[in-house]
Amino acid sequence: MNDLYAEDLIENYEHPHNKGRLNDANATFHEYNPVCGDDITIYLKIEKGIIKEVKFDGDGCVISIASASLLTEAIKNRKINNVKKMDFEDLKKIIGIDPGPVRIKCATLSLKAVKEAIFLYSHKTSEKETNL
Repeated sequence: MNDLYAEDLIENYEHPHNKGRLNDANATFHEYNPVCGDDITIYLKIEKGIIKEVKFDGDGCVISIASASLLTEAIKNRKINNVKKMDFEDLKKIIGIDPGPVRIKCATLSLKAVKEAIFLYSHKTSEKETNL
């Protein structure tokens, strides 16, 4: 691993961006990795299809917390349709490393939670539009 990326991950672990709860979130999802104990809840404030605010809360290893910190910065003010399309390759660019097969679940935990929160939000919105 490149030392520059390692330093960035450690910095984001020790001083994570967007850590905390978002009381007026309209999309949330909790994700847990029982293998290593990583535990992340994502909070999104979505307005007109754009992620206006994002926070995360939880505990985990350096890679899971740093990934959540870097991901939340990257998706702020982005359209949910673009965020829904994000994959592991996009996440590797955001975090600056390939965590390898052993740590892939740690790295992708927050992305999975973001996508699930958007999925639930989108279905809740479509139900309101069709009066279900």
